[in-house]
Amino acid sequence: MPLEATMMIIDNSEYMRNGDYQPTRFDAQSDAVTTVVQTKIDSNPENTVGIMTMAGKGPEVLVTHTKDIGQILQAIHTTSSKIGGDIDIPTAIAIAQLALKHRSNKNLRQRIIVFVASPLDGQAADEKGMVKLAKKLKKNNVAIDVVCYGDGIEEPMEDGRTVLKSFVDSASSGDNSHIVTAPPGNLLLSDVLISSPILAGDRSASIPDDLVPGGAGDGAAASGSGGNNAAFEFGVDPSLDPELAMALRMSMQEAAAREAASGASGATASTSTVPADPTDSEEEAMLKRALALSQQDQDVDMDAAASSTGTAPAPAAAATAAPEPMEEDDEDEEAAIARAIAMSMEQDENAGGEGK
Repeated sequence: MPLEATMMIIDNSEYMRNGDYQPTRFDAQSDAVTTVVQTKIDSNPENTVGIMTMAGKGPEVLVTHTKDIGQILQAIHTTSSKIGGDIDIPTAIAIAQLALKHRSNKNLRQRIIVFVASPLDGQAADEKGMVKLAKKLKKNNVAIDVVCYGDGIEEPMEDGRTVLKSFVDSASSGDNSHIVTAPPGNLLLSDVLISSPILAGDRSASIPDDLVPGGAGDGAAASGSGGNNAAFEFGVDPSLDPELAMALRMSMQEAAAREAASGASGATASTSTVPADPTDSEEEAMLKRALALSQQDQDVDMDAAASSTGTAPAPAAAATAAPEPMEEDDEDEEAAIARAIAMSMEQDENAGGEGK
């Protein structure tokens, strides 16, 4: 699971009052920030998130490192009344990097997410200066994600490059940095983010494997859009609504079970007799053979016991039958026992007389 400390830099410039993203750019950004924080915390309970602004009187850190989404929401609410001024991206990134350097858990990897909805100006428009800053981030193992929307969407140069794209490409190490462009449209900014590479690793860590379609959402994520729901099972993207996808899957399984049960009962009712299961017949035959073998062993044991004592075992019915008359052998045996007892008593009497 991703183990990261994330610092989010939000745009609170005058351009955030624009209504091309419903209800306003700032409100759309607030919803997206909440989605990012929740996804990061859900993917790993050790993750921490901070937030800062980059316009107004200057870049300002609102929350450094926290796992409490309530603190983030409170900071956003406070910032909503401080919209104005112009953004200062390079200074804000430098402050965010400093805040990450002082994170309490040094095992957390460092990441900065920048929301840009204002046109680039000053140092932010200088490609060479931004590339130099990106190389510094890469040297310090700081990943960077940039979310461009509104006036933050740049017109590409002749070779297709933009300042922010060159900045992200120079900072990326092992494809750990991304840039996502979200033009105005039917999709919410938060929906674009949750299906983008920025949250791909965190999202896969918090969703069960059986709900993640095999590569179905990769194309949509790369383009920053939600994709076609027809590509997903039941027409629902599990990355956007995992609970609904799970409920639909369970409902489908229950329906299949009911259909199988009704089919089995119908087959039973249509026939008067049901042929025995071959497996059951084999087991029954094996049991009979085992029982017969055990009875044979018991008979052998009884015969052996009888041969050792010289007497034959009495049949089971003898216990309840009437007593039979004594045989001559039995009388001889009893007479011998009586003579042995009498002789023993005589010996005892003789021994007693001698003692006197």
